[in-house]
Amino acid sequence: MRRAAITFLIGFFFGAVCLYAFLWSGGVLSPYLSRVRADATRPPVARAHAALLGSPIAGLTPANLHDTFAQERDGRRHEAIDIMEPRGTEVHAVVDGAIEKLFLSKAGGNTIYQFDIPREYCYYYAHLDRYASGLHEGMPVKQGDLIGYVGSTGDASPEAPHLHFEIHVLGPEKQWWKGTAVNPYPALLAAIAE
Repeated sequence: MRRAAITFLIGFFFGAVCLYAFLWSGGVLSPYLSRVRADATRPPVARAHAALLGSPIAGLTPANLHDTFAQERDGRRHEAIDIMEPRGTEVHAVVDGAIEKLFLSKAGGNTIYQFDIPREYCYYYAHLDRYASGLHEGMPVKQGDLIGYVGSTGDASPEAPHLHFEIHVLGPEKQWWKGTAVNPYPALLAAIAE
């Protein structure tokens, strides 16, 4: 009886190991495992692009978007996407959240720093012609709310109005001027495709 029990346990263990190896390494669950591995290696914004619920400008198509994230600008990496649009085109909040900071900078001109509700991401809109009427720091906004208008303030060329748009993963300090830049191009493509 003891020998039969040991044989059964060894057989059961061996069968379980074989089943596990089949399911996870090349069998039915292999596509699932590949997806999990792929998700773990994607940049944060690609994993969380669902948080980017809308486009900053209505009616964008893939032809309007050009990946300029890694381009060199004035000796530094751009880390943004420039969306060329006529001056005065409406700019909308891309997620539900709050206006963290309104700032006039030499480089960015009229800028908006918007945090999402969990305060994990900061969305930066720059070179704005002006802010939407009544916009103020601390103001809650919903995805799609009008927050500003395309312009060429700051160091943008007056002949080339555009929206300079960045996404940053915030650090534990939750400071609007700090964060890790992630490429907004794939997130915007996903947003306009939905």
